[in-house]
Amino acid sequence: MEKTARGSVLEGIDLTHLSREQAEKIIAQGPEAVLYALLELSALARVNEQPSPSTPSSQMPVYKKENSRGGLKKKPGRKPGHEGVHRAKPERIDRTVEHTLKACPDCGGPLASPTEKRKRIIEDIPVTQPEVVEHVIPRCYCKKCKKMVEPVVSDALPKASIGHRATALSAWFHYGLGKTLSQITATLDTTFQHGVTQGGLVNSWHRLAEIFHPWYDRIADEATGSAILHADETGHRVAGKTHWLWCFTNGDLTYYQIDSSRGEQALRRFFLEAFEGVLITDFWGPYNKVTARKRQMCLVHLLRELEKVDQHNRSGNWREFRSRLKRLLKDAVRLWKRKGLSPEEFASKRRCLDRRLKGLIETASRDADVKRLSRRLKKYRHHLFTFLDEPEVPFDNNHAEREVRPAVLMRKNSFHNMSEAGALTHSILMTVFRTLKRRGHNPVDTLVEALREYVATGTLPPLPRPIDSTAPT
Repeated sequence: MEKTARGSVLEGIDLTHLSREQAEKIIAQGPEAVLYALLELSALARVNEQPSPSTPSSQMPVYKKENSRGGLKKKPGRKPGHEGVHRAKPERIDRTVEHTLKACPDCGGPLASPTEKRKRIIEDIPVTQPEVVEHVIPRCYCKKCKKMVEPVVSDALPKASIGHRATALSAWFHYGLGKTLSQITATLDTTFQHGVTQGGLVNSWHRLAEIFHPWYDRIADEATGSAILHADETGHRVAGKTHWLWCFTNGDLTYYQIDSSRGEQALRRFFLEAFEGVLITDFWGPYNKVTARKRQMCLVHLLRELEKVDQHNRSGNWREFRSRLKRLLKDAVRLWKRKGLSPEEFASKRRCLDRRLKGLIETASRDADVKRLSRRLKKYRHHLFTFLDEPEVPFDNNHAEREVRPAVLMRKNSFHNMSEAGALTHSILMTVFRTLKRRGHNPVDTLVEALREYVATGTLPPLPRPIDSTAPT
């Protein structure tokens, strides 16, 4: 049967509301009619398929997302009464333009001499073109070394025709801002009149990753030696195969590791020994294999789990358990935010939270979701309220999720890495750029200066420390 024949077979029949008589009519037309009816039903099912409640928002088709009720949850911008934030005044003026007015712009009449003047500062990006520098390099014979020697040119890597700034800026576009190769080459060509090839850029990024590998290792050492560390992971593709991008972060650094494993093996490659700080994670099982002094499980993940179960479980036992657990978590966060309590009052309320948690763990119920979450509470009972005992520890893992976000956006734009070498370069440069940004440094300027010192001395300077925002300038 052709498509027209299929239409005649199913003419006048609504497959979404099929009656017995219509079904018998299709069967009477033979096996091919039944086949086409099943194919049509399959197509309708795919069109009307609803995503799972656990499907990430980024992987859900836009047209299948529910409209938010009443618009945005909160009004954009800062809260009323908050001090305004204005753009900082430039530290220098490159040139001054004096304007004159010969006649009134409204009526064209004559004007008296100016009685006052006002100033307006405008910053813009000048039309630029690449600076092409020819280096004349003398070569001399050293009688002591018995070889030809020449001065070091520190403006570019050896044998490179592209300078440090172009190399660092292009790498920042890709690994810092998530731009694609084609977008970067187009930007360099149109904005900076700097013609480069995609292959040339990729090779220069591999060289950067090799040079800054010591900084990458140093960031890992600082992460595993820190007092507080957040951890999270997200899917990644390398050479068409599923990998995982791990993120370990705190206020001063962010370390990315692309690994083929989402389990214990990847964590053992990062945590070479016991972690002496507080590890903040979600409830993903492999994190339990890490030996840590203390842990804090993300309470926001637990609250999301309650909302997800609400969508399919309406039993009375679940509703009662969910209400008690939700109140307990919110009371714990409220106690964490509360100021002015004496140590005795705080300790009393803290003990009360532990008693309520114990009551939830001992809840007897036949409901599968209640039993499952009771087992989870029992397993992690000593890791739910660590934030109440450690002042600098938050109750959620939002920091790690925010630091994973740039990697997710880059994955959407650039799709994946083509090789393991590309994945390593991705990990190193994204880690270096993100850490420098977190520490208050200009990533491009920092890399340019480090490259100059590396070429001149053969040694990479130390990883920059965080800039103290409270120190006098």
